[in-house]
Amino acid sequence: MSARQPFRSVTSRQNPLIGRFRDAARRSGRDDLVLIEGGTLVLDAARAGWTLVSVAVADDLLDGNAVRSLDSALEGPVDRLAVPRRVLSALSPAKTPSGVVALARAPGRIADPFGTDAPLVAIASGVQDPGNLGALARAAEAAGATGMLVCGVSADPFGWKALRGSMGSAFRLPLVRCPSAEEGIAAARARGLRVLALTARDGESLYDVDLRGPSALMVGGEGAGLPAQAVARADARVTIPMHPPVESLNVAAAAAIALYEAARQRRAPGASQS
Repeated sequence: MSARQPFRSVTSRQNPLIGRFRDAARRSGRDDLVLIEGGTLVLDAARAGWTLVSVAVADDLLDGNAVRSLDSALEGPVDRLAVPRRVLSALSPAKTPSGVVALARAPGRIADPFGTDAPLVAIASGVQDPGNLGALARAAEAAGATGMLVCGVSADPFGWKALRGSMGSAFRLPLVRCPSAEEGIAAARARGLRVLALTARDGESLYDVDLRGPSALMVGGEGAGLPAQAVARADARVTIPMHPPVESLNVAAAAAIALYEAARQRRAPGASQS
């Protein structure tokens, strides 16, 4: 076994690497890198097959167990950087950097979100808060969804805030971007899925809807909800019953309830999938 590369010291805030990390945080670079903030997330990315390009660690953490575990997980020609906290604050976009920040590249091939006998797919349209989008991906993975489509003017699912909100789920759950909710609906329907629009009111009760078959649950953005055209094109409208005076839920919470109801139905004794 070859010796692992040592961490090299970078002590200047004027180092060209600073600009590369900042570009990745803004997703404005030309090399399609994403920025990952936090040692646990970096480990999740490595274990999910993402290519780690650079990993920067606060030099006061180098002798800790967490960094030793991270170092042992790094494969290939990863640029290992040891930096003082003042440099780390320039590399990381977080207000309080964790002490580990990395640049990574997604695998060349993303798994098919429809590629099972009974797919359950979340469609997010116009979810602009990256934390909400990340939490939605987390809920989708936890509920057993087979993938997620991110449509329209939604936040970047691979932006650093969304990755942090997903707590690693975005590295494992097949995530596919599409230009509009209508195109997401068309893609789901072409693969035989029934498309259900989750609306705050005037839909069939979630608990009366059969979710055992191939299904796509579509949710809209904060405030405006789903576009009217998307709702009109869905196969059905579904509403989560709520006690008044509550009229709506956070988009990630609503999606989680609907996805878990689908999971519950699919686990029920004698459940069949049509």
